Amino acid sequence: MATTIQTDATARTARRPIAAGYLFALAAGATWGTTGPLSTALYKEGAQLTAVGFWRVFLATVGFAIFGLFHRQLFQIDRKGLVWIGVAGGLCVAVFEVAFQYAIAGVGVAGAVALLYTAPVIVAILANRLLGEALNGTRVALALVVMAGVWLTVNGHAGEGGATAAGATRIAGIFGGLLSAASFAGSTLLARRFVPAYGSQRMLFYELVGGTMLLALVLPIIGKVPQPPPTLSGWIYIAGLGIGAVLAANFFYFAAVKRIDAAPTAVAASIEPFVGATLALILFNQQLTALGWLGLVLVVAGVAGGYRSESAVGPSPA
Repeated sequence: MATTIQTDATARTARRPIAAGYLFALAAGATWGTTGPLSTALYKEGAQLTAVGFWRVFLATVGFAIFGLFHRQLFQIDRKGLVWIGVAGGLCVAVFEVAFQYAIAGVGVAGAVALLYTAPVIVAILANRLLGEALNGTRVALALVVMAGVWLTVNGHAGEGGATAAGATRIAGIFGGLLSAASFAGSTLLARRFVPAYGSQRMLFYELVGGTMLLALVLPIIGKVPQPPPTLSGWIYIAGLGIGAVLAANFFYFAAVKRIDAAPTAVAASIEPFVGATLALILFNQQLTALGWLGLVLVVAGVAGGYRSESAVGPSPA
């Protein structure tokens, strides 16, 4: 009897990190899912699309720098890391932040996230060409599922609720969504190359620094000087986007992959589009048709299935 009790207690103790890992992953996905609704709330207050992208990444960078005061190794990086992560990775972040705002404003929250979720498809293709990774039948099939889901979601709006913003056309939204997916894919490929050497936190920090500096330099040149939010509520939304949907969400994700494998972590975090679409429906009446919701399910199923199939290869290092 004593042995049985001890075995049960040991099993419960072993399950706790796994349960915590899944909870952290769900928290990451749910927090990421607030990006679209918070951005839409800013558009309602008249915020510029480019300004939303800039202030979001700027506050995330400041928050990460404060974290670095207590973890000084965050600031240690060599010249090679500065060039590839700060410049190339920063470019990916800068493009993503602006393009994704156009996607949210142009095709709604659900459509923007669905387009963003084509990133794994782009990664699979580019990894095959650039890194020599296999592009097997399962990956191709799941890619087709994701693409079909994206088409249904983008074209499955029953009505457009919420706010508009300058330049928020449907064409600009679709292009912005695809561009944000491409830039996210580029960042992912860089991460596959440099995270083993520099770590995920340092990689993310210097990408954010590079993205902030590039946006601060380029936006005024093209006549899009980032204007700060004019109201207290605007600053609260920006803080939610930067400190919440970037900084906190990534720390949740880091906490998850320390406890469970990367593949199930990514699957659990795939709750993001459902959180975003549900909040957009409740707060801004951005409704989807039945086919639109089916498309969203296909997108998540395709991405989650891809991560699940990758996990069959073996455990991924945290």
